[in-house]
Amino acid sequence: MIEKNLTYTNTKVDGLLEQLLDRQNLNTAYLQVVCNRGACGIDKMGVESLGDYLREHKEKLLTSIKQGNYSPSAVRGVEIPKDNGSKRMLGIPTVV
Repeated sequence: MIEKNLTYTNTKVDGLLEQLLDRQNLNTAYLQVVCNRGACGIDKMGVESLGDYLREHKEKLLTSIKQGNYSPSAVRGVEIPKDNGSKRMLGIPTVV
């Protein structure tokens, strides 16, 4: 689901996984990650390496998601200071 289409879908709910793994949806998600130009995640992979990685591992990733075997990497928690002296938690995920 993309941001512009959060509330309306023309397909059945039982096809949610298929909607999430739809080529157009995945491409939209990829472009969003690239446009954000974020820093490396805890896996040290930069956004500039993501395209090559996904091309090489696409089928393996999709298969593991469809079979229910996919386990996302842990998110690293870091406390960052706020202006008022307190701290807030920031999650640092992997690029993939």
